[in-house]
Amino acid sequence: PKSRARMAASSSSESPFCIVVEAEIEPDRMGEFLAMIQANAEGSRKEPECLRFDVIRSQDAQNKFFFYEIYKNPDSINHHKAQSHYKAWIDFKESGGVIKSVTHKGDGEFMT
Repeated sequence: PKSRARMAASSSSESPFCIVVEAEIEPDRMGEFLAMIQANAEGSRKEPECLRFDVIRSQDAQNKFFFYEIYKNPDSINHHKAQSHYKAWIDFKESGGVIKSVTHKGDGEFMT
């Protein structure tokens, strides 16, 4: 994925579109969450314009996670949001599985 991000940044005038999601999960829903987010990450990585999708667990709390996502451009997120693996995340949030979720959006600057 690193080389794909570098290629996207150098072969286009647009910077890659980056998202960092901070999510705190209900402790009693962790098993369900882990299965869902693994499927979401694996499905996202197969999308043609998804350059990276990482799931990171916080060292501070076992139920806090960061999703690090890179897409070819801002329009790529529309395709991502139309996928069933993304809908599973939305359904999980709407069902009360998430205590708190904050999304940060940015443009790739120094990507390797």
